[in-house]
Amino acid sequence: MKFSSSFLVFLLFSSLVHQCCLVEGAAHEDGRGPSIWDVFVQYPGIIPNGATGEVSADEYHRYKEDVDIMADMNMDAYRFSISWSRIFPEGVGRVNQKGVDYYNRLIDYLLEKGITPYANLYHYDLPQSLEDSYNGLLNRRVVDDFAAYADFCFKTFGDRVKNWMTFNEPRVIAALGYDNGFHAPGRCSNPFGNDGMNCTAGDSSTEPYIVAHNLILSHASAVKRYREKYQATQKGRIGILLDFVWYEPFSNAKADVRAAQRSRDFHIGWFLHPIVFGTYPRSMVRVVGDRLPKFTNEEVEMVKGSIDFVGINHYTSYYIKDQHIKNGTVTDYQMDWHAGFEYSRDGKLIGPQANSYWLYMVPWGMYKAVTYIKENYRNPTMILSENGMDYAANITLPAALHDTKRIGYYRSYLINLKKAIDDGANVIGYFAWSLVDNFEWRLGYTSRFGLVYVDYQTLKRYPKMSASWFRGLIQRKSH
Repeated sequence: MKFSSSFLVFLLFSSLVHQCCLVEGAAHEDGRGPSIWDVFVQYPGIIPNGATGEVSADEYHRYKEDVDIMADMNMDAYRFSISWSRIFPEGVGRVNQKGVDYYNRLIDYLLEKGITPYANLYHYDLPQSLEDSYNGLLNRRVVDDFAAYADFCFKTFGDRVKNWMTFNEPRVIAALGYDNGFHAPGRCSNPFGNDGMNCTAGDSSTEPYIVAHNLILSHASAVKRYREKYQATQKGRIGILLDFVWYEPFSNAKADVRAAQRSRDFHIGWFLHPIVFGTYPRSMVRVVGDRLPKFTNEEVEMVKGSIDFVGINHYTSYYIKDQHIKNGTVTDYQMDWHAGFEYSRDGKLIGPQANSYWLYMVPWGMYKAVTYIKENYRNPTMILSENGMDYAANITLPAALHDTKRIGYYRSYLINLKKAIDDGANVIGYFAWSLVDNFEWRLGYTSRFGLVYVDYQTLKRYPKMSASWFRGLIQRKSH
């Protein structure tokens, strides 16, 4: 595959560092406090084989090894997450200096190796103490507490970190944590508990919208702090990371076309519409009604325009058809879409399936997703902040290293991303998910997304064929 020099303004490849879960490990070391995921993974039957992220890929102790791998692959940027409870074990108040020291070491070593740090402030990991004291994201108190935590990070790391993200996938936080209980803290109305999660508390018809509203205000409050106190002197930028599945109408019928648009509104529009235009999408206002919180005039001014860039996490696409619920049926966020998912049409899958049950490989969806944001949200500065596919974990090491299907996935998606850029989308960077195999949330260690294989018994790293492919691609870009 050949790319022109205009392929991207700069080409970025990265995985993501994250507290106890994903890659960081050291969940109980050096003064870190528990997050809601540390508690959630202890529920019997939640994670396959009873796995936890207490060790994961152990990047807390092996960060230099992983940064060296990045440097060997010619990577020029690394996206990582700061664990709130590693900095503030109780969420507020007392600072854990050992946690601060770890992120200083990581940032300094990245820069020493010529790799630009991209720091995300929140990846599903609310300090458990805030959940215990005031129900966490359901309470408006979290807005000020998150802003204070963000302010500390800007002040402490902003002399070296020039690229900030407030939240990773706030839609997932609100929907999976509070609609179906699939993620921490596992709240939902009883009829909507998914995959063995029997929620003991929650209201799926209201709580996802309350949480999303507080997340948007938390994001905007942090951005306000950054712009007022730090941006002029630190000369950085700040944004948010949003997941976006492309929704293709199942048919040309008007009902299906409208259902697909509603699905985009309830997915990406739930967050990006307020951030760009200051209001929720009209379809959400119409369907959700009084259950949807409202912004005050002052909040609109704070939220509107609160990004210097938007990160888009894109993996897959689905067909959508119109589907309405019966009057009087108990409702939830997902049912409010009035839409049904389809994964095949005329007997043909929308694309080959990866290991994950939700991940179909649909490269043309990349072009449509990026172009949709360009055309509907004033063509914001975009970074493709996650993209990748997984293999099952229970394959042999030689088979895992020979990941030609992954190379094909990346090649086809990057071709479609380049096409969107050539057609005017303002995309300035790309991050692959992920550098190393890691703890993949509810899938635990049954899924491998990494360019580098991790032996979880020895924690030894083995670069896969896809890592070599990326090394060559980045070399060609740099010449």
